[in-house]
Amino acid sequence: MSTETGALRRPAFGLAVAAVSIPMFMVALDNLVVTNALAEIKRDLDTTVQGLQWITNAYILGFAGFLLVAAGLGDRLGRRRVFLTGLIAFTAFSIGCALSTSDGMLIVFRALQGISAAAVMPLSLTMLTVAVPPEKRGVAIGVWSSVSSLAVGVAPLLGGAITTGIGWHWLFWINVPICLIAVPLVLRGVGESHGQRAGLDVLGLVLGCLGVLSLVWGIIDAGEHGWGSGRVVALFVAAVLLLGGFVLWERRAAAPLLPLRIYRSRAFTLVNLASLAVYFGLFGSIFFLAQYLQVVRGHSPFVAGLWTLPWAIVPMFVAPFAGKLTPQLGANRLIGAGLGFSAVGLGWCALVVGADTSDVALVVPFILAGLGTGLIFAPSAAVVVSSVQPQDIGKASGTNTTVREIGSALGIAVLTTVFTVRGGYASPQAFTDGMVPGLWICVVVLLVGAVLAAAIPSPRPPAAATAPGAGQPPVPARSDAPAGANPSRSDS
Repeated sequence: MSTETGALRRPAFGLAVAAVSIPMFMVALDNLVVTNALAEIKRDLDTTVQGLQWITNAYILGFAGFLLVAAGLGDRLGRRRVFLTGLIAFTAFSIGCALSTSDGMLIVFRALQGISAAAVMPLSLTMLTVAVPPEKRGVAIGVWSSVSSLAVGVAPLLGGAITTGIGWHWLFWINVPICLIAVPLVLRGVGESHGQRAGLDVLGLVLGCLGVLSLVWGIIDAGEHGWGSGRVVALFVAAVLLLGGFVLWERRAAAPLLPLRIYRSRAFTLVNLASLAVYFGLFGSIFFLAQYLQVVRGHSPFVAGLWTLPWAIVPMFVAPFAGKLTPQLGANRLIGAGLGFSAVGLGWCALVVGADTSDVALVVPFILAGLGTGLIFAPSAAVVVSSVQPQDIGKASGTNTTVREIGSALGIAVLTTVFTVRGGYASPQAFTDGMVPGLWICVVVLLVGAVLAAAIPSPRPPAAATAPGAGQPPVPARSDAPAGANPSRSDS
């Protein structure tokens, strides 16, 4: 049984939302904040496109590799305790990034940032569901998703403004005051809570962590060494063996790190596949579009960020409404529409970009991509929360975030491979020639994701909501559940 001790003393709604959203904003921001600084970092540290890929993906590698570990430790040791530890460590490693004088040093601290961020992002959603009353949970998830959308969207602009104004090192110094504000908020805004107080699945931790690390590392290395190189194939083989062993062990473990029953939910499985497509397209495209505005169009990092502002601003306004509309329209329709709008926006970009394209020509496609992004986050979070048993929410959130980070790494790796083969930095035309085929790949992936999202099942009728899950006591239907689904469901 889970012991949701944080639910015994719920703080003020706004305080609880701010306490989990501000740290989440910080770690989500650092996923993309270097995007508009890449050209400046390339000149300053004299690195290559592969070095830039590692500066971006080292964060993703550490993040993805330790998400399941952090979720498991949070359930056992206390979610707030692990959350705060990750938050403070993240800030310390941010200082290391700020002081970096070589690409190798920056890559190491970015990886450590990602490891510590793994203790913040998934636990923020879990803590939020415990901290707010059920009747306000749908609104809370909408606000949380809006903040997440804002972080993803505003990161390139903020990164460009700081890089242009005071230098890229300050991208990481800004985390210090955010941490000083966030720690007291967390201590006051959310109580401690635990998941199942069972034994620690050490073998599961090792197999899962090493398996995901091997998979993401192989994806990242493929962009530099080729998908058929010996080291990349070896990493993929290791990932298959480790993750295969992980699944076999989890099926027999007394207290599994990842209860495989959550994958009996067709909704949970499909929303993970849709999330993979979203982050493939989002991170793969913005990695090169932000550089396009500087390398081809000749803008400073700040001006490049201004031109991507439509993409950043639209999700802020759309995400809260998407959360409210989910019960009426269905998560599947909203997520599918979001993926569709994003595909149209990126396809439009692929059609119009060139060495002499007007900046204004990108405004409408960026708005469409932003509209799509805003429609996706809240319904996706709602499906994750409502399609599994209550005691599995932390692990489900960690799994979903892991899948998203794999999608991010895969998108950047695939587009970097295409870019290297088809173009390069030699001239504006060469850069465009390398970027455009990658954008079309993103369009295809997003459209496939839209088809998968459309297949997410609608919630069962309310009468079925009070049926107890297998081996669990009855759990009342959550009247606020954004997807309208019963949290006690473990299958579809």
